[in-house]
Amino acid sequence: MKGKTMAAKSIPQRLSEDQITTALAALDGWSRSGAGDAIDKTFEFADFGAAFAFMTRSALAAEKMDHHPDWRNVWNKVVVTLSTHDAGGVTERDITQAAAMNKFAGG
Repeated sequence: MKGKTMAAKSIPQRLSEDQITTALAALDGWSRSGAGDAIDKTFEFADFGAAFAFMTRSALAAEKMDHHPDWRNVWNKVVVTLSTHDAGGVTERDITQAAAMNKFAGG
């Protein structure tokens, strides 16, 4: 893009253990996953259409945030893992995204 400069993307700060514990206490159904460098939740819906609608709302929000979840869908279940790979763990972006996903799921 000639004549335009791209701003450097800042990497969010990884949250401390205490910050993650506090944030998870306020996020219904989310927990630490793997080696503790991510959070995850399994959402369950009435059917595939409801699961797909949730994924669509979540995908649009993720695109606006430029922060994309790792997820998989099997019929009425959506398994989500959130981590900020650039930061090497959980950041405020993951917590914000988890809260939005809970809202999209009706919780």
